[in-house]
Amino acid sequence: MGANGRTNPLVWLVAIICTVIAVAVVVVGIVVFIGYMAIHPRVPVISVTNAHLDLLRNDYAGLLQTQLTIVVTAKNGNAKAHATFSDITFNISYQGQDIAVLVADPFEVPKNSSKDLSYVVQSSSIPLSPDQMEQVGDSWKKNEIEFDFKGAARTQWRVGPLGSLKFLCHLDCDLKFRPLNGTYIPSRCTSKSH
Repeated sequence: MGANGRTNPLVWLVAIICTVIAVAVVVVGIVVFIGYMAIHPRVPVISVTNAHLDLLRNDYAGLLQTQLTIVVTAKNGNAKAHATFSDITFNISYQGQDIAVLVADPFEVPKNSSKDLSYVVQSSSIPLSPDQMEQVGDSWKKNEIEFDFKGAARTQWRVGPLGSLKFLCHLDCDLKFRPLNGTYIPSRCTSKSH
C-alpha cells in the first residue's frame, strides 16, 4: 500500500496480468481437452462375438475329440481412418492341452466398420490325464465346459502426414459352452490394447 492507504498501480497491473495469464491457461486447457475428445478415436479391438461347440466326444481310453466354430470380430471405431490388422494369431486349448493355432492374413477395416473372421477348429484326438478325464465328466454333469482362448493382433492407423499409430491387441479369455446342445455362453472376450 502507498502512503495514503491506496494500492500501488504497479501491484494492480501485475495482478491483472497474472489473472489474464491464468484465465488464458485454463481456456487453452479446455479447448485442447475438447479438441482431443472430439478427434480422439476408439482404439481398434478384436472380440469373440459368437461361437458354437459342434462336437465334444471323450472315450474311456482318455481321448478327447472336439470341434468348435469361433467368430472373431475386428472392429475399427475410428471415424477418420482405416485400420490395418496384421500378425493375427490365436491359440485355443483345453486344460493346458493345445487344440489349434488360428491365424489370419493381414487385412484392412474401413472407418467405423468391422470384419468377421470365422474359424472351424477340429482337434485330433487329445490324450487326457485321469484328472482331465474327470474334469470332462464333471463338465458333462454340470453342462458347462471351458476352453482357453488367447491371442494377439497388431493394428495400425495411417494419420495423414504424421505417419501412423500402432497398437498391440491382446485377447485372453475363457470360452464356455453347454456340451449337451453346443451353445456358447456369451462372456466379455475383447482385446486390451497397448
